[in-house]
Amino acid sequence: PRAPFGPALLARVAAPLSPAHAPCCYGGSNTPSHHPKPLCSLPSLRTWTKEAAASCQRMKESWSAFDTFEHHFRPLVVIELAKDTKEETKEWLTQRIVDKKKNGGAQLLVKPLVKEDGGKIDGNQNVYLVGASHIRLLLGAETVGLVKECNDNSMRTFTYSSRNTFKDFAEDNHDFLTMAERQYIIKHELENLRAKDERMIPGYAQAKLYPGKSIMRRLMTSGILLQIFPLHDTEELKKLRYTWYGQVKISYQPLDQIRCYFGETIALYFGFLEYFTFALVPMALIGIPYYVFAWEDYDKYVMFASFNLLWSTVILEVWKRCCAIMTYRWGTLLMKRQFEEPRPGFHGVLGINPVTGKEEPVYSSIKRQIRIYLVSLPFVCLCLYFSLYVMMIYFELETWALDFHEENESYFSKLMLFLPSIIYAIVIEMMNRVYRYAAEFLTSWENHRLESSHQNHLILKVLVFNFLNCFASLFYIAFVLFDMKLLRQSLATLLITSQILNQFVEALLPYWLQKRHNKKAKKRVYSIKVDTDLSLFEQVNLEKEMGTYLGTFDDYLELFLQFGYVSLFSCVYPLAAVFAVLNNITEMYSDALKICRVFKRPFSQPTANIGVWQLAFETMSIISVVTNCALIGLSPQVNALFPDSKTDLILIVVLAEHILLALKFVMAFVIPDKPRDIQIKLARLEFESLEALKQQQIKFAAESLKEETHGEKKMN
Repeated sequence: PRAPFGPALLARVAAPLSPAHAPCCYGGSNTPSHHPKPLCSLPSLRTWTKEAAASCQRMKESWSAFDTFEHHFRPLVVIELAKDTKEETKEWLTQRIVDKKKNGGAQLLVKPLVKEDGGKIDGNQNVYLVGASHIRLLLGAETVGLVKECNDNSMRTFTYSSRNTFKDFAEDNHDFLTMAERQYIIKHELENLRAKDERMIPGYAQAKLYPGKSIMRRLMTSGILLQIFPLHDTEELKKLRYTWYGQVKISYQPLDQIRCYFGETIALYFGFLEYFTFALVPMALIGIPYYVFAWEDYDKYVMFASFNLLWSTVILEVWKRCCAIMTYRWGTLLMKRQFEEPRPGFHGVLGINPVTGKEEPVYSSIKRQIRIYLVSLPFVCLCLYFSLYVMMIYFELETWALDFHEENESYFSKLMLFLPSIIYAIVIEMMNRVYRYAAEFLTSWENHRLESSHQNHLILKVLVFNFLNCFASLFYIAFVLFDMKLLRQSLATLLITSQILNQFVEALLPYWLQKRHNKKAKKRVYSIKVDTDLSLFEQVNLEKEMGTYLGTFDDYLELFLQFGYVSLFSCVYPLAAVFAVLNNITEMYSDALKICRVFKRPFSQPTANIGVWQLAFETMSIISVVTNCALIGLSPQVNALFPDSKTDLILIVVLAEHILLALKFVMAFVIPDKPRDIQIKLARLEFESLEALKQQQIKFAAESLKEETHGEKKMN
């Protein structure tokens, strides 16, 4: 068979981008985007036109130099194909990757993974390295709408034509874009490789294509493409690891460095983890004396519960401001949301998208609703019923342990009192993880078109089950059994046991398994030591065998449940915040170790906030108002104030609950989501964008009038 990298194809690897695809100025037919982007200044129309013309000339000169320049190939992304992939498929794919944009290619650089001596791997090459030239990455930065800092300290959408107005930009500065941004650009270009006239993937007649279909997604669903992942930069990773968790110290996390290496989504999670941990410190400091000196005095817990409720509102509102400050500095607060493509797993009959007018799979929304309400919803309800059934078994074990203690009255019998709660906590974690797989299967089976819709339905399923599974027993003890001592014991046991299990399952166990795998791996020269240097061949083969990082879903879920343990029953167990702080401090180190050493490097995902999790935490804080008010109303001291009429007690508790809820909403309204200075900068940017658009329209009108006048003169 013909080799996938013949001389003709290798010559095309360094082929330059066509000047027809180079953005040169506003309003030109060659501008890569359909909407104007703001410049870093607003000069007059004449000055602006001159600068644009000069920019076009500079572009042409740079393209001319690019034509003859031999690029240094720097691998950024790894593509692994199935071992039995046909040669014609490999050749077709690599041609599409290196082909020019005007021909429907990605115009990237690609080469096979080879050994140090240049020999191919076992004669069957299925691993490829993908990179891009500096100019290609800059053009890609404009395509994806990256926002960078200008020389005047403002944040603007990057454009190639105005590149010299951006801070730290230089033609020879290849670090202007972070490595995470470069890898994100390559991922975007690969995902936007579209089928043209092909009706199938060459060599695989069953893998159908249609015009506009994402090639990489079709290869993935057909089992031809195994994985695409970004490559680690070993030197930068060593520096980050040392700064992040290489030394035990009390300091802030290097969020800017994390963002540059892993992207905004990962950095925001660690920023939220750090913020939430510091926010728990006041609760922990206040909870310790309450635990020590006011164990059975429920009157004093009223103050603690009230502070807790106001605290939960303030920290969530202040987090919005901190998040806005960080994402503005990183540029993602200003990034425009791109048109969302169908998710890779979406399937259906070919039809026409009424929005884009393109041919793509279409699936009936009625069928999807039937699957959701007639299959998924009953299944979730069945799982909830099973969770309640397990809860009742737990209470039977509690009764058995209590009877055993009353009969024996020994130290061992006292320890046995905690055994049912520990067993139940372990069962809860097992049920949560099993249900998670079922929820993922059901959500995929529902066949949602967009990834955002898929994630929202998955999060809703998981949150509802986890909430009931983790907290149903506590609600039952508090409001059915009215046993505050058992509630305190169960809450402490569930919280501590779940934290220990999560630390073991999410970080320690994967790290141990990965370390064991590395030691047993053959044909690799690898050691767990941090200062080990690997060849590129060894590094790629090591990383491609690592597990895939599945995102921050489980990490946010763990914090969400922890927030529930701390806030829902705070007036019963004030030490919950103390254990949460201790857990989160170790969580920072274990999560950092996990993402740096255990899993493959994830692609950067620009984001401006923590998404639906903000709403989840706010909902939990509202529920905590109801539960704490009810617990205070159940206390003996409060009940003693209303010995004759329970109706008055209920009315007072409901009134207090409504007042606290109203106070929460007022505080949420009063505290703005964005600081004033950022609001002004965003408003100024919007004004300048409108002014730039107005100038562009004036220019078009003047050119049209000039052409009409010239035409009339010719006719006369």
